Amino acid sequence: MEGDAAPANILWESKAGYVLSNVAEVVERILTFVPTKNLFRIASVCRLWRNCARRVLRTRQRFTWLSASGSSIYEEHVLLRTMTQDLENICMLPQTALLMVNHENFRGSVSHRHRKARRCEDEVDSDPVEKLRRLLPSSCKVLGVVASGIVVTPSGLPSSPPQEHEEGEAGFSLLFPAMDGVTIRLFHFCKKTLSDTAMEEAGLINNPDLKVVLMFDHDTNTSAGGRFLNKLLKPLSRSNVLIIGGQVEDVFSINKTCCSPGSFGAVGLTFSGSKIQGASVLLDQDVNNPKAAEATIQRLKAANIPERNTMGFMFACVGRGYSSYNYQHNVEADTFRKIFSNIPLLGFFGNGEIGCDRIVKENYTLSETDTGGLQHTFTTVMSLVHFG
Repeated sequence: MEGDAAPANILWESKAGYVLSNVAEVVERILTFVPTKNLFRIASVCRLWRNCARRVLRTRQRFTWLSASGSSIYEEHVLLRTMTQDLENICMLPQTALLMVNHENFRGSVSHRHRKARRCEDEVDSDPVEKLRRLLPSSCKVLGVVASGIVVTPSGLPSSPPQEHEEGEAGFSLLFPAMDGVTIRLFHFCKKTLSDTAMEEAGLINNPDLKVVLMFDHDTNTSAGGRFLNKLLKPLSRSNVLIIGGQVEDVFSINKTCCSPGSFGAVGLTFSGSKIQGASVLLDQDVNNPKAAEATIQRLKAANIPERNTMGFMFACVGRGYSSYNYQHNVEADTFRKIFSNIPLLGFFGNGEIGCDRIVKENYTLSETDTGGLQHTFTTVMSLVHFG
């Protein structure tokens, strides 16, 4: 019997080897379960595997996100530790990354506006921006903001309850692959670089395919900063575009340095393409109980935005949160989950909000406003963005 078993095993291994070396359909099916980093390693085995890996990679066109909260046992921010571990297992190749963290334990000169030359390797290791440069692909465009509080949904679990972290350590990284029919551009403006030409290059003007803008301003609470922000928002307020965001504590990027240390400015992402849809609602100061919050967020449901491949964003004033709801925690995030059971929610608590009641679908937009109607305080902008 043992003598018969050995040839049978050899025969099976021979057949398996033949299939894995010659049958592309089988190899491709197997590779769909392999994380992207391992996919690149596998691609070097042979030409068949390389071609199969490329085809699999092209099918991975859905965003993903990594999130973290709680105190880190390390000196670095808890999100950086999570990214170090979890980026190994994601099944997509990040082309654009949006990071949001609170300032708790976010060490180093995170701001590209304040960063100085490093003098030793220890300093480089402690700089979160330098660590991001090593963690993410060199081709990945990275935009990061630092805010007073963070809203997260646990990594890769869209139906999990989102959490409002008004205090303590938290952060997330929203990762976008290359997506057919969707163009994502990163922009950064300060008083020296804001011009019609720069806005056109960022896709903010003269772009009929523009659908959604995420915008985060910093240090604009001066008269000059206010004029700067109005100049940036004016053409967008008249366009058929969903614009959401707010004022943050700081910004950082591994792709670009600022032209003037300490100046006010704005950063963000533009999303263009016919597949993209979005909607937003404004929870104003009068919304101060769970019933009122549910009635307002319910209007997002009426927009009929598809839930698959859709992200929810919540940008709230640092003056809201539990203090607006008689010290009841997590009201707005819980209400969002009650209405949208399978859409992840990410966002922050900042120093001012950008947005309005607006729907952007197919070839029409519901809502028109001016620049003043886009800027708010003591509110929450709740939105959905569908990426096709």
